[in-house]
Amino acid sequence: MAGPPDLEPIGLFVTRRARALSRAFDDALADAGGTLPTWLVLASLKGARHGTQRHVAADVGIEGATLTHHLTRMEAAGLVTRARDARDRRAQVVELTDAGETEFRTLLSQVLAFDNALRAGFTDEELATLRTLVDRLVANATRYIPTEGAPT
Repeated sequence: MAGPPDLEPIGLFVTRRARALSRAFDDALADAGGTLPTWLVLASLKGARHGTQRHVAADVGIEGATLTHHLTRMEAAGLVTRARDARDRRAQVVELTDAGETEFRTLLSQVLAFDNALRAGFTDEELATLRTLVDRLVANATRYIPTEGAPT
């Protein structure tokens, strides 16, 4: 019977570190009065030429119903407005309000500060290598197909 591996499996290693980074990022956004969903929606709206709920959901990577929940909260806070698209009455157009623009700038400042903190002590070449290696892990994970009879 084999004992535990000498090194933590790479998937578990990356998952644990990703969770720690995610918590730290959430905390940084909270310090600025924001949340990850709010930041993602604001950044999507700010960076896109479109503004339909469907496009924002796809850009953010969440289901439409989940986005609707976030948009309802953001609309109540005065950060966004929603209206039917005149060209396609089935579509909802989402736009930033002046308060949404201000919130975007506030959170962007915090996001950039967090990013600078993460980059501390790394060269541009090391960061490029990190991106390449993480992309390779993701590619490997998305191609992985468990084999029948493999341990689970």
